[in-house]
Amino acid sequence: MKAFVPTCVAAATLMASGAASAATEIQFWHAFTGRLGDLVAEQIETFNGSQSDYMVVGSHKGNYSETLNAGIAAFRAGEQPHVLMVFEVGTATMMSAKGAIKPVHQVMADAGAEFDQSKYIGSVKGYYTAEDGNMLSLPFNSSTPVLWVNRDKLSEAGIDPDTDMSTWEQVGEVLDGLKTAGVECPLTTAWQSWIHLENFSAYHDTPFATQDNGFAGTDTELAFNGAAQVAHLSAMGEWAQDGKFFYAGRRNEGGANFRGGECALFTESSAGYAGIKAEAEFDFDVRPLPYWKAVADEPQNTIIGGASLWTMEGHEDEEYKGVAAFMNFLSSADIQAKWHQDTGYLPITAEAGDKTREMGFYDENPGTDIAVIQMTAKEPTANSKGLRLGSFDQIRGIIDEELEAIWAGDKSAQDAMDSAKERGDALLRRFEAANR
Repeated sequence: MKAFVPTCVAAATLMASGAASAATEIQFWHAFTGRLGDLVAEQIETFNGSQSDYMVVGSHKGNYSETLNAGIAAFRAGEQPHVLMVFEVGTATMMSAKGAIKPVHQVMADAGAEFDQSKYIGSVKGYYTAEDGNMLSLPFNSSTPVLWVNRDKLSEAGIDPDTDMSTWEQVGEVLDGLKTAGVECPLTTAWQSWIHLENFSAYHDTPFATQDNGFAGTDTELAFNGAAQVAHLSAMGEWAQDGKFFYAGRRNEGGANFRGGECALFTESSAGYAGIKAEAEFDFDVRPLPYWKAVADEPQNTIIGGASLWTMEGHEDEEYKGVAAFMNFLSSADIQAKWHQDTGYLPITAEAGDKTREMGFYDENPGTDIAVIQMTAKEPTANSKGLRLGSFDQIRGIIDEELEAIWAGDKSAQDAMDSAKERGDALLRRFEAANR
């Protein structure tokens, strides 16, 4: 990997203890541990060392769901942080939290900070933008699913590692070959609902829910029990029963199996790059997420996962100036390019992506630009710009339960998705009633 030391990192100097004690403190709650936690700590340290007015203090508050719940509980207790990391499915929840959030465009305007919303990538920005076009939160770690390939495992099975796997039809043929060769884990996945239902729907330009997937109003109903989704999940259910698809868990448990060299194919976030690059002792590829040729002549675009940074209400003006300075720092081309290269997360600005390309990073690390291309090659449609649904974290839990029933052979894909729709719609009606 090409070494990259951002200008602001190179210029940063540690603050003297006297200056540090006078700095305005900014509390930042996040959900990262491990390698990503180290990289967030590096960003905070770099920002703190680049100026002496503000001191950002990062705190890990658990996984995404736990961090969101911690932020909500803290606000009710009057102890909220200045900045809260919230995963993308919590967007509708944050938008409905009246009096709890201060939109990022307002934070910037009140602080007199420069804030050009047009520089953020449209497919990323749109997820966190209000109907009036103003950004509500700052995209931070935005990813999209891709296909990871263990080239060595394919070669050992007598399969050309360069074989085309653009479509699920082609993947199915490869899985047949891997099973015949005795590979115990031909395919595994992370984040099953996000990849195989939410992104599947967007990628095939079919609705996940009515009302433009919730962007057009809260009176929405789930629609993921359609023919396309059921056909895909039916195929995966058959692969699970045939030993071609290994289910490891609801989050990223399958990542350990892939990084350990057990699995040949892995559908996972582009942000898996950091861990795979660091741990894999085999030759690997990054490929586009497959699509079903039987459903669409060509894929549309995938949607983002990850999280954004929300500013909480209830703090002093000087503190919000610090928030604005920190967010502008995080959006800078140097910091964004480094973050993108280190993690596999998308660059949130076109400038950071261009900088990465000019540095030759994509040439030296083939496939690392696939996520960007997959997200930006086409203008998003009403079905592919994202999901904005109330109680979505709980709905995902319902979907996970029903998907597990498919993989176990206990339910047909149609019955499972019909059940998930019925149960999920009940939660949507409660959310709608609470936010009228």
